[in-house]
Amino acid sequence: MSAEPKAQLAALLGVALKSVAPDLSDTPVYLERPRQAGHGDFASNLALQLAKPLRRNPRELAALLLAELPSSPLVEKAEVAGAGFINFTLAPAAKTAVVAAVLAAGEGWGRGARKGVKVQVEFVSANPTGPLHVGHGRGAAYGASLAAVLDFAGYEVTREYYINDAGRQMDILALSTWLRYLAFFGIEVPFPPNGYQGDYVVDMARELRDAHQDRFARVTADDVLAGTPGLPARERKDDEATQQREAHLDALIAAARRLLGEDYAWVHGFALNEQLGDCRDDLHGFGVHFDKWFSEKSLFDTGLVERAVAELERRGQLYEQDGAKWFRSSAFGDEKDRVVQRENGQYTYFASDIAYHLNKYERGYDRIIDIWGADHHGYIARVRGAVEALGLPKEKLEVALVQFAVLYRNGQKASMSTRSGEFVTLRELREDVGNDACRFFYVLRKSDQHLDFDLDLAKSQSNENPVYYVQYAHARVCSVLQQWDGEVDALREADASRLGNERELALCARLAQFPEVVQAAADEHAPHLIAFYLKDLAGEFHSWYNAERILVDDEGVRDARLALACAVRRVLASGLGVLGVSAPQSM
Repeated sequence: MSAEPKAQLAALLGVALKSVAPDLSDTPVYLERPRQAGHGDFASNLALQLAKPLRRNPRELAALLLAELPSSPLVEKAEVAGAGFINFTLAPAAKTAVVAAVLAAGEGWGRGARKGVKVQVEFVSANPTGPLHVGHGRGAAYGASLAAVLDFAGYEVTREYYINDAGRQMDILALSTWLRYLAFFGIEVPFPPNGYQGDYVVDMARELRDAHQDRFARVTADDVLAGTPGLPARERKDDEATQQREAHLDALIAAARRLLGEDYAWVHGFALNEQLGDCRDDLHGFGVHFDKWFSEKSLFDTGLVERAVAELERRGQLYEQDGAKWFRSSAFGDEKDRVVQRENGQYTYFASDIAYHLNKYERGYDRIIDIWGADHHGYIARVRGAVEALGLPKEKLEVALVQFAVLYRNGQKASMSTRSGEFVTLRELREDVGNDACRFFYVLRKSDQHLDFDLDLAKSQSNENPVYYVQYAHARVCSVLQQWDGEVDALREADASRLGNERELALCARLAQFPEVVQAAADEHAPHLIAFYLKDLAGEFHSWYNAERILVDDEGVRDARLALACAVRRVLASGLGVLGVSAPQSM
């Protein structure tokens, strides 16, 4: 059973509709799967849709529709339920037909036909200023799974990482690396408290020293600190102290630029490439791949930032105040207006973000999906506002938010040693529980919901561990096929009508849902629906496996059951593949 029975049922209801209400024959016919198995395989609210325009009782209309419903071998039972729903129970043969359909389609089962719709999914996009942490990991797993779901559903998907390589944060990383490098040569400049503190910065400084000796160290501490404003006391946390620390940091960056001259770009590029390379390696090891790595710097090099700001100005969406240029974002739902160009002529991060989205539109995508951390919630209105202010269709832009993940061990928030001492890296988490558990656990909740990541459960080999439970179902099928040692391709000819007990029909019905689940996951940006589905499918398979022998003496029954098991294996492998999780043949 594929989506075909659903379409056939809709066609049957369409015939009945023409008889009962010919003037309303263009009313759309919807069919949904009831939440409770006892309510049949499909349900329609057509009678409730007709009740108001016809001024009739919906239960009476449902009965009239059933009376006019053409007979079909597809339907075992059709009845009126509740306030006027029509529930359909499919005939067993209609259910078991899904086995042959899955085996015939193979890897194509559940895939959507190519729609010619171009979708860009931008995700992770972390500043390349340090190792990826567990928060980035959830965004990576969600983004990769969503992109895979969209691809599976038939969209033309581009996976993109936006490299923030033009902003102040990269200058801070370059400065931090240089100051640690100077310390190797006894040039002790007090390290700024708002610089990058992690040991990875010391590692980069050591590499810089080993490769270039003292090439970048021909200065004194006094040279670096000349004209630099002092720092407030460490214990001060007020706004004025924060501003003083930022001013001190900016002065150090300016000193590095002045003293290093042309070499500053080299040090900056070295730090960027080291951290970007580490990020690429980490994501590659996590099974997350990108079609395009887009440089923020390229937006300035090509003049797109300047062009985007000029276009907003031409459209009357900017005004000047205190020497700066402001975007009227409050007119588009933002809480206040935003600066796009400072009084010193420098463009803000927001200006480059506007240019980046203009670039996305100019590349001709039909849908643009940004995946951001939940702390960027307030950023949505201003970016959408800028898109609208540029005269672009804002409905093309979709934003999905990803909440942070909290790690637990032994029921307590986990304390894991890290190189930085400040956060748990994605690499450490992957080494602790493995890629499969990471990828599956990260998508077990809606992306905008809080996620508690149970490290002990993720490593356990038990039915309570969802990824183990699903993978074990796949491995069980492989084990049965190995015991049988027959020709798997021959099972396409098995007579699935020999399947008839309750568990087998339930498994068939579950297999038939896969294409619908894929489409729903794509429509709702919800790869967790795939994870939930796989748990349900695995549960029904294990229940059947434990209750029935597959390799029975009756060859017809044996082949039918083997075919069913193979169909389950196919769908499990496809679903796990979409989520970036392996489908092991043995466990």
